[in-house]
Amino acid sequence: MNKKSLWTKDFSLITMTTVLAAIGGEAIMLPVSLLVFDQTQSTLASAIIMICGMLPDVLFAVLAAPIIDKGSKKNWIILLDGLMVLFYIAAGIFVLNSEFNYWLYLGGTLIVGTLSVFYRLAYESWYPDLIPIGLEQKGYAVSGTIYPTVMIVMAPVAAFLYERLHIGYIFILVAGITLLAIVIESMIKETRTYKKEKFSFQNYRSDLREGFVFIRKEKGIRNIYTYMSITGGVSHGVYTITQAFYQTQIWLTVTMLGFLQSAETIGRMLAGLLQYKWEVPVKKRYPFTKFVYTVYNLMDGILLLLPYPAMLLNRFLIGALGQTSGTIRHAAVQSYLPVDIRARVNSLFQVVFALGAILFQLIVGWLGLYLPYPLVAGLMAGIGLISMFILIWIPAKDNRPIYEATRAARLAEADAEIL
Repeated sequence: MNKKSLWTKDFSLITMTTVLAAIGGEAIMLPVSLLVFDQTQSTLASAIIMICGMLPDVLFAVLAAPIIDKGSKKNWIILLDGLMVLFYIAAGIFVLNSEFNYWLYLGGTLIVGTLSVFYRLAYESWYPDLIPIGLEQKGYAVSGTIYPTVMIVMAPVAAFLYERLHIGYIFILVAGITLLAIVIESMIKETRTYKKEKFSFQNYRSDLREGFVFIRKEKGIRNIYTYMSITGGVSHGVYTITQAFYQTQIWLTVTMLGFLQSAETIGRMLAGLLQYKWEVPVKKRYPFTKFVYTVYNLMDGILLLLPYPAMLLNRFLIGALGQTSGTIRHAAVQSYLPVDIRARVNSLFQVVFALGAILFQLIVGWLGLYLPYPLVAGLMAGIGLISMFILIWIPAKDNRPIYEATRAARLAEADAEIL
């Protein structure tokens, strides 16, 4: 009997476009952040740029989701990449012929962030359908490995480009990378047939309500998404306080902080490669996830109390554990969600994750003014640990079915309902 292959034509093509998107994103994000700080010498100005990148998730994700759910995901992705190409070319030409203007970069960040909201919703709804049934964990292991791998390669490349090229030429270079992605995306087969429907506010409101009704009924989905918003915010907070710790301790340097980030990235990359070869059995996903979340929070709490070599090991393990649990969660949740409602539910995750990141950044910034940094990291980890027990451990009967979901089983259930 032939073993089913993950690497179908369509999955190979979507993987290539994912790589190109990651390269383009890394190629522009670091140079823009470096330029903003160089020109303003303000950490607040840099932070506002970052927040502007997340704001569209809060403002538009839920409102955009019903529109994405009703249309062709392939057409949406090609359209949005086309708009990105036009924006990057226009931005490149403009900045080549003008002085630095912070407000224009702020506006540009909002535009890219808004387009990215629609793109992520379409991509996350389409991607599961391009993975051969039964190979979801392998498929998400591949996608989860792409970004840490690209980050390791592109961080020095992006810094090199920033030092050697005008930012305008980097914008145009990213436009070229995105254009290549469009060519590849056009060769992927559409996974479903969509009815052409005239837009009406009444239908839109009904579709929007349908998403909220589903979430209200699904306590397990609410538990998982709420926890992810908290733990995501805690992770952002721990990173912020760790950066401040490294910049205020005589025995630590910013270069050492860079190696700390590299250790975590390498952990993510190696964990993704390992999961491609070895899958966590369906029945063990839930207990394994609980174990990982517990260890993850404890390691965040003790990070700043360790000697530097132990910090490196801590972050390496955090990266590996985070990648492993993330792959399991993606495969399970996207398999559990009905195909025609994925974007609406995923939009909630985008909103709560962005809100969690913003909220915990503000909390950590305030606590850091009054408390020792290791204590702040410990408090953040404590919040993560308590929320994990309340939202993941205790409601096992609601959460377990989601972690044990497979697309094959969900499709069988759908066929049974039709019959």
